[in-house]
Amino acid sequence: MASTLTDAVLKPAAPTLTDAGRFLASRLRQIGIFVALLVIVTLFQLLTAGKLLQPDNVSNIIVQNSYILLLAIGMVMIIVAGHIDLSVGSVAAFVGAMSGIMIQDWNLPWWLAFTASLVIGGLVGAWQGFWVAYMGIPAFIVTLAGMLVFRGLTQITLENRRITGFPAEYRQLGGGFLFPGLFPADTNILDWTTVGLGLLAAGLLIGSQLRGRATRAKLKLDDEPMAWFATKLAFGAVVILGLTYLLASSRSGTPIVLVVLGLLVVTYSAVMGNSVFGRHIYARGGNLQAAQLSGVNTKKIDFYLFVNMGVLAALAGLIFTGRLNSAGPGAGNLFELDAIAAAFIGGAAVTGGVGTVIGAITGGLIMGVLNNGMSLLGVGSDYQQFIKGMVLLLAVGFDVFNKRRASSALK
Repeated sequence: MASTLTDAVLKPAAPTLTDAGRFLASRLRQIGIFVALLVIVTLFQLLTAGKLLQPDNVSNIIVQNSYILLLAIGMVMIIVAGHIDLSVGSVAAFVGAMSGIMIQDWNLPWWLAFTASLVIGGLVGAWQGFWVAYMGIPAFIVTLAGMLVFRGLTQITLENRRITGFPAEYRQLGGGFLFPGLFPADTNILDWTTVGLGLLAAGLLIGSQLRGRATRAKLKLDDEPMAWFATKLAFGAVVILGLTYLLASSRSGTPIVLVVLGLLVVTYSAVMGNSVFGRHIYARGGNLQAAQLSGVNTKKIDFYLFVNMGVLAALAGLIFTGRLNSAGPGAGNLFELDAIAAAFIGGAAVTGGVGTVIGAITGGLIMGVLNNGMSLLGVGSDYQQFIKGMVLLLAVGFDVFNKRRASSALK
């Protein structure tokens, strides 16, 4: 009898179906995002008679939405910290305009103009971050002013004209593909290059996730059930390999911007999930006073978040300008709304403290598939705006409902 009692005390109880159900309920928002993406892709694949997942169309979806996905990475970090940035579209337009002026009017080499443009983006972010972090002005007001200021500067810089004719090297980032024309058209070397990149990406994903789980186990931290971990990992690998297959079947191959985007997603996911800076961002957004009492330099966090957002907005502006081979006064219009929508659809909380880079990318892909699928079906832009607005409202409404249900369960 004593031995039985001792065993019961020393041995942890095996996970029950109730425990599994509670865990899945806590991840309902994350699971719902991926399920929604799969449902939308399946729906439009059927409605378009298979046109949506044609290899060339998949490549187009990535290229057409790349700058929004880039902005979504920075935006979700801003939102997690409890802020918002309404200026990113205007900043992207301003940086694109400045790069055009530097190349066309100042005759600077494309690489120098490109580098200087990223520096300009960082300075813009530092300007706005100063007002938010050190002057205490709400980010909504600062970036609303920035949206107007940098839109005006774009028009002043361009003198309401459009600059075209950028160098081929400049345009490659926005619309180029890996190794175009390097091999004869009747060979499959380009396809196997794409397959190799996909396998490498899947391997890096699996390796990083296993390493992270091993680290958490070593530190004796709570972790997700093995069944869920394996399912999530398998799903991610299947998505990457499926995308690889489609791109390898495309006539063009892998877009250069996809490689850049993939590197940024991996980097920023690691920063948000594994670094001190990332944990401080979540702490700042979750409870500002608690973070300050814990010694987190919240002003420094805010400042560098906006510097980072400025650099990513500049990169998005360069990609957009290169893709269109044009810098115009109206560039970047509504980019900020698409990026904010991607972050919220991807699971970011309005109140801050919650959100992931992968979630924001998934939200951006949902918006991109909606745009592309409705365009293939010939849906007008008016109905497209209406449907995207309803999707955003339902996503945020689901988040609020999920939180209320969780709060009720705790009472």
